[in-house]
Amino acid sequence: MAKRKEENFSSPKNAKRPRQEELEDFDKDGDEDECKGTTLTAAEVGIIESIHLKNFMCHSMLGPFKFGSNVNFVVGNNGSWSAVVRSRLNATSASQVQAILLFQPCGKSAVLTALIVGLGGRAVATNRGSSLKGFVKDGQNSADISITLRNRGDDAFKASVYGNSILIQQHISIDGSRSYKLKSATGSVVSTRKEELIAILDHFNIQVDNPVSVLTQEMSKQFLQSKNEGDKYKFFMKATQLEQMKEDYSYIMETKERTKEQIHQGEERLTELKRQCVEKEERFQSIAGLSTMKTNLESLKHEMAWAVVNEIEKQLNAIRDNIKIGEDRAARLDRKMEEQQVRLNEAEQKYKDIQDKLEKISEETNARAPECMALKADVVAKKRAYNEAEVLYNRSLNEYKALKKDDEQLCKRIEELKKSTDQSLEPERLERQKKISWLKERVKAFQNQENSVNQEIEQFQQAIEKDKEEHGKIKREELDVKHALSYNQRQLKELKDSKTDRLKRFGPNVPALLEAIDDAYRQGHFTYKPVGPLGACIHLRDPELALAIESCLKGLLQAYCCHNHADERVLQALMKRFYLPGTSRPPIIVSEFRNEIYDVRHRAAYHPDFPTVLTALEIDNAVVANSLIDMRGIETVLLIKNNSVARAVMQSQKPPKNCREAFTADGDQVFAGRYYSSENTRPKFLSRDVDSEISDLENEVENKTAQILNLQQHLSALEKDIKHNEELLKRCQLHYKELKMKIRKNISEIRELENIEEHQSVDIATLEDEAQENKSKMKMVEEHMEQQKENMEHLKSLKIEAENKYDAIKFKINQLSELADPLKDELNLADSEVDNQKRGKRHYEEKQKEHLDTLNKKKRELDMKEKELEEKMSQARQICPERIEVEKSASILDKEINRLRQKIQAEHASHGDREEIMRQYQEARETYLDLDSKVRTLKKFIKLLGEIMEHRFKTYQQFRSFRQKNKPNLYYYINLFQMQCLTLRCKLYFDNLLSQRAYCGKMNFDHKNETLSISVQPGEGNKAAFSDMRALSGGERSFSTVCFILSLWSIAESPFRCLDEFDVYMDMVNRRIAMDLILKMADSQRFRQFILLTPQSMSSLPSSKLIRILRMSDPERGQTTLPFRPVTQEEDDDQR
Repeated sequence: MAKRKEENFSSPKNAKRPRQEELEDFDKDGDEDECKGTTLTAAEVGIIESIHLKNFMCHSMLGPFKFGSNVNFVVGNNGSWSAVVRSRLNATSASQVQAILLFQPCGKSAVLTALIVGLGGRAVATNRGSSLKGFVKDGQNSADISITLRNRGDDAFKASVYGNSILIQQHISIDGSRSYKLKSATGSVVSTRKEELIAILDHFNIQVDNPVSVLTQEMSKQFLQSKNEGDKYKFFMKATQLEQMKEDYSYIMETKERTKEQIHQGEERLTELKRQCVEKEERFQSIAGLSTMKTNLESLKHEMAWAVVNEIEKQLNAIRDNIKIGEDRAARLDRKMEEQQVRLNEAEQKYKDIQDKLEKISEETNARAPECMALKADVVAKKRAYNEAEVLYNRSLNEYKALKKDDEQLCKRIEELKKSTDQSLEPERLERQKKISWLKERVKAFQNQENSVNQEIEQFQQAIEKDKEEHGKIKREELDVKHALSYNQRQLKELKDSKTDRLKRFGPNVPALLEAIDDAYRQGHFTYKPVGPLGACIHLRDPELALAIESCLKGLLQAYCCHNHADERVLQALMKRFYLPGTSRPPIIVSEFRNEIYDVRHRAAYHPDFPTVLTALEIDNAVVANSLIDMRGIETVLLIKNNSVARAVMQSQKPPKNCREAFTADGDQVFAGRYYSSENTRPKFLSRDVDSEISDLENEVENKTAQILNLQQHLSALEKDIKHNEELLKRCQLHYKELKMKIRKNISEIRELENIEEHQSVDIATLEDEAQENKSKMKMVEEHMEQQKENMEHLKSLKIEAENKYDAIKFKINQLSELADPLKDELNLADSEVDNQKRGKRHYEEKQKEHLDTLNKKKRELDMKEKELEEKMSQARQICPERIEVEKSASILDKEINRLRQKIQAEHASHGDREEIMRQYQEARETYLDLDSKVRTLKKFIKLLGEIMEHRFKTYQQFRSFRQKNKPNLYYYINLFQMQCLTLRCKLYFDNLLSQRAYCGKMNFDHKNETLSISVQPGEGNKAAFSDMRALSGGERSFSTVCFILSLWSIAESPFRCLDEFDVYMDMVNRRIAMDLILKMADSQRFRQFILLTPQSMSSLPSSKLIRILRMSDPERGQTTLPFRPVTQEEDDDQR
């Protein structure tokens, strides 16, 4: 680098860097020399004396090091390359170098970041991270920042507390939290509150988030590359604190409005205080006569005494009337009790008669069941025997008919032969006889085959009949399974619908019906809104008892409750809209609505181990509970999960008190003398685990579907078997017919041969023998046929007798079943009637007991009132011996006495303590005057504030160069005046700085649209046109940016300025000129501190006590501390 021109600093031409010892002395005494110089004016407050970092960013230990009071250059290579990296740079790729730079950053950025964060700045303001925890070194739990600020002279902050310097220590934790310690020059902790740090920064006018005070490299780069003129304007406003001034003006206007509101409230309070003062004064002056008031008080006491007597006498008369009415009502209750007892006895007798009839029918039915089964088996056996006998009889009859026909033919043939005389055809006759014998043998063989085929036909017929019977049985079973499947599918659909709407479990129309009920109730059609369905209003305490409770309540779960019959008629009309004619509707219970549940403790069943239905339910609505108690007596029904335990509790021993029945977890109903099994296997309405119910039903539907499939397969197999057997039967029947035809054909042929007229002699004796043999056979067959006929008739009579017996007993059993069904309904009705009568009796007993208690209480009250009357009359005679007629009541007289006493006491107090009344009057007056003074002071403040703002407005008017017809608000003029002054100064400084290099520039401020455009002419004169900064080269843009920043420095106030890599894009000429400008400004503003960060070597800087150079050494391997020390020009030349 070429040697710098020495315009403002005197130094030898070939100045050498001082030795290390001289640098150390310089660190110690440099600031003192600056203060001692006659021409130097060093800053006394707000500048940075030293910084020390620990575990901050990538540095284990950085510093401590000191800054000079004027110009400080922090110099170091970007990325802090080590010697090894520098020597291998040519062999290292760009990506590897970038990685090295990322892992070994230089300390310059750490110093600037620590300065911002340490003085309370946010992490995002550093452009190095979004959170404080990102500044803690990897592997460490916390980081520490120590910054020392100078605190000297007259403007020192709490000089007596902190001394000549303020040490700010900040501790950053790994979780992103931070804490402060503010120490004095002696090291003692003064405060740990952030508010104290803010007060220090405000006192020194330090703004770490102001780009004029601290301009980071990232912010400078954004400014250089920004294309938005609005961003430049915001940068200008923030740097010049015009933004803060704008906020201050807004705050002033808000304060003014709040003060006006306080004045308004104070004036209202003044009116109230003035009224209180007047009241106190009037009270002080008011005096009333006490004697008249005391006389009136005595008269009122006399009236009060006899007024009390009058009221007690009235109360006695009312009590006597009530007792007389109560005695009459007690007599009526006795009569109703007797009538209720008669009805109860009749209901119990009716219940007992029906129960006896039902038990008798049940016993008779159970007794006839085995006999019915035996008779049915006997009918089947005798029917089979009769059929077999009938087959044998028909076979013998056919044989007899054939033998008889043969006999007739033989007799006819013998007659013919006897008449015949021609014996010449004997050989031919013998041949015919031989053929006839052969044909007869063949017929016999055919007959044997016929018998065999006939047996096969019977077997096939029996097999077909058996298969058809089984087919019908399986078909009925399939139909039952299909019905069950259809029911389960409907129930599954209802359960799935109830997942979204639980009310659909009680019927698909229930939600719509409830909406209609709500609408009708809102329109005033109901006296009270009906309650229902009851099942939706109850909740189970134990889900395992759901089926038991459903079996107990049955249709009541779908019932609705109405307050009266008028509400019932309205509800019936609504139900007609949702339930078609002929379909079942939910039942409606009409019962007066009450807010309290019946007290059933004295009539409820109790068992230490098992609950009743009432105690097993959670019922929030008293109407629901009372309806279930009235309709089902749920307080008397026990719930016992185990069937055998239920039988033992109810049947093996005496049932618990007040318990008339019990239900098991399977839904079975248990009485003291009988047991009814439930037809249901799962709850329909009260199950809580809907998903489990759906899963079980889906499994059951799947099983039923599989069962139907198996049954259909079995039916298909049976149908195939029946079809196959029918085909075989047809074949056998066809074969049987063929055999019959063959037999008839052969017999016919035999007959034809036998009928041929023979001319030769015939052996008549043979034919006669044959005829005789045939007659013997006929006789045997006839005898056998008669026996078979007798046997068949006998079996037929037995069969008819067995059928008659079976039909008779079956008819009897059906009659008994038909008789039992209505008896069961009658028994349930009778049971309900008994319960109703018992409840009615209990109701009257409770009413009678309650009434008698009330009556006795009234009688005791009467006795007490009579005694009280005697006492009050005695007291009244003592107060006033003669009785007085009193028209006013005791309460009115008591109020008048109290009011008169208070007035007398007030007068006594008024006359007895005049000083107290005076004191209250003085206090009220002082309070009024004090508040009046405060209101006047606030009005003066508002007036003064208005005058100040008016004065500033007039000052602005003297300087403004334009006028407007309509006067805008005061704040607008003042703010505009401030902006015009600052913008004018900024333009002048900017033009002056650009002229150092023969540049020309323009700064156009548009305060209305809040934009700032900067254009620069880098050429000389008019050789080049004005260009936007984006059109400039990197060095020209950097130089223009430095000029703009220096112009902002000239119009902004701050104890120190920090600028990061201000010359990074400049060439040698621009860098030299920019450096001269900065040093010239620093020399002219020695009361401010300048901290400049640059990667360039500052070897050409002139020697001066106002300039301090801090070089960041390259860290070695394993090095944890980066030393800071001043660098001499000789050392810099040696390193180069």
